[in-house]
This record gives sequence, C-alpha cells and structure tokens, in this order.
Amino acid sequence: MEKEQLGRRIKAFRKLKGYTQVEFAESLHISVAILGPVERGKTSPDDQLLERIIETLNISKAELLLEDKEER
Repeated sequence: MEKEQLGRRIKAFRKLKGYTQVEFAESLHISVAILGPVERGKTSPDDQLLERIIETLNISKAELLLEDKEER
C-alpha cells in the first residue's frame, strides 16, 4: 500500500471513530506534527506507531491495510 493511500485510510478511520487530529495524536502519545504528515501520505508510520494506530482505532490490521475496490 502506498503512503498516500495509507494516510487517507488512517484519516478516514480517525474521523469515523470521532477523533479530532489533536485528540488522536494525544491518544497515540505523538504530536500533530508527526500525525499530520502521516495522514497526508508524506511519511509512513513505523511498525510500532502503526500498531498503536490500529489498537487505538480498534480495527484490525487487515481493515486498515486491505484496499477497497473504489480506491484503486
């Protein structure tokens, strides 16, 4: 999965779960300066951050990483 697509999916799940960017960053114990570029697809989260994102959003890794047909 490309960085941009992963970032869009993280942002979409964050919004679906009702988190603001600030709230979500705080729950992950990172700054918005780190989360913002991840959501914009400028950087990729490392494995540890990716696991925290999945855990915080209460979704499976497959839900986050599997592409939807509409996204292709």
